Amino acid sequence: MKKLLLLLCVCLSATMATNAQTADRKFSVGLNGGMIQYHGDLGRDWYQTDKTSYGFGGISISYYLSKYFDLNAMYSRGTLGYDSSSLTGFKSDFSAANVNLRIKPIGSEYVITPYGFIGVGAILFDRQLNFHKEMIDSAWPTTGGGINITLSPSLSLNLQETFMFSNNDSRDGAKNGGTNDDFLLHSAGLTYSFGSGKDTDNDGVSDSKDKCPDTPAGVAVDKKGCPLDRDKDGVADYLDTCPDAAGTAMMNGCPDRDNDGVADAEDRCPDTKGTVALKGCPDADNDGVADMDDKCPNSKAGTPVDASGCPMDNDKDGVSNDVDRCPDLAGPVSLKGCPDTDGDGVADIDDRCPNAKGSMENKGCPEIAKQDVVRINYIGSKLFFENGSDKLKVASLSLLDELVRIMNKYDGASLTIDGHTDSNGSDAFNETLSQKRTDSVRTYLLGKGITGSRLTAKGYGESKPIADNKTSLGRAKNRRVELKVAY
Repeated sequence: MKKLLLLLCVCLSATMATNAQTADRKFSVGLNGGMIQYHGDLGRDWYQTDKTSYGFGGISISYYLSKYFDLNAMYSRGTLGYDSSSLTGFKSDFSAANVNLRIKPIGSEYVITPYGFIGVGAILFDRQLNFHKEMIDSAWPTTGGGINITLSPSLSLNLQETFMFSNNDSRDGAKNGGTNDDFLLHSAGLTYSFGSGKDTDNDGVSDSKDKCPDTPAGVAVDKKGCPLDRDKDGVADYLDTCPDAAGTAMMNGCPDRDNDGVADAEDRCPDTKGTVALKGCPDADNDGVADMDDKCPNSKAGTPVDASGCPMDNDKDGVSNDVDRCPDLAGPVSLKGCPDTDGDGVADIDDRCPNAKGSMENKGCPEIAKQDVVRINYIGSKLFFENGSDKLKVASLSLLDELVRIMNKYDGASLTIDGHTDSNGSDAFNETLSQKRTDSVRTYLLGKGITGSRLTAKGYGESKPIADNKTSLGRAKNRRVELKVAY
């Protein structure tokens, strides 16, 4: 009768509509049944099919803690015992309850989910066989493992092995082995899970399954809760300007065949990469006029052009701006559009003496008179300083004033001032002294109005002698300032 009742419970459980336990359905109820085997002083039946086994049925309640953990409570009712085919043996009906922490090492998203568990429990024995007067044994620990198999979105099959290690060595009427009476339950059953998940964006997909939990209200979504994308271009239909033609996010879902940043529908040159400013058309010379409209498509980059794309001629001198060195000043073609005020063949922009006719060799300046060159050299040889100092002697100042007058005659010329010393003193001292002396000359000329760009001062110390430093005459010749004028 009891075995028939057990079979009925298992069959009844198979008819129930159930749901797999998830974060959306945290509570579950299961019905299960199977057989129980004994392990103790009288024998060891675990996993021996030719030994004693009895049936049981049960119910379980579980609560989902996370994808890796459940809390599970189980109640079982059946018969346990041992038949040794001799005078020794025992048999008793029992009720057992235990609470376990179930651990799912790979989570609970898979069709087949293995798990292990550990917990505590108790066993209540009936009175028909009572070697031990106390009716309740504790089961510590209760442990085991199993698998859940998802049969459909609403049904899970459970296969489980439960080891109940009791605290009693007398339930089987034998103590001589010193082994507590333990039991193994082989069970199979079905589980019903119930509950509902939170749906923040009200799109019909619970948050735990929603890959896009912030979808705006009213937007159609797929099974994962993400907005529909008919053309599969990565741009949701509600944001896609071209929902039926695959495009790019940058183009708001519209196609751009030449990848120039202009959607094909607005691109004047949809098959040729161009610029946004020119509505998708190229501009080879970068003059701001599309090649298809440009009458001078190879104009020099950066040159202003007219509406036809050809270079402008601001000064109307017959030299277009792209080659005109002086696009705002009219000049001859021979000088690339630059004027030549003094008519010496040197354009004013290159002419150091634009108001005095000169030569190309002198950068547009007139020749420096030979007597002036001679006089400049003479002035340099007569410049003297206080002994061991960079202070100019008074007699040198009038010569420098004369040098200023000559320089003013040739306002395009530059002057180089070289300073030298004899070998007395260290190299470093002499080099510093010579530099200071040439700087003194330069400073004096600056004070008389000669611009600094025309003056270069360099001290060479004793490195460039022109006479023998072993004699006083030679040393005197080596202490000198040399002046060189040139354009």
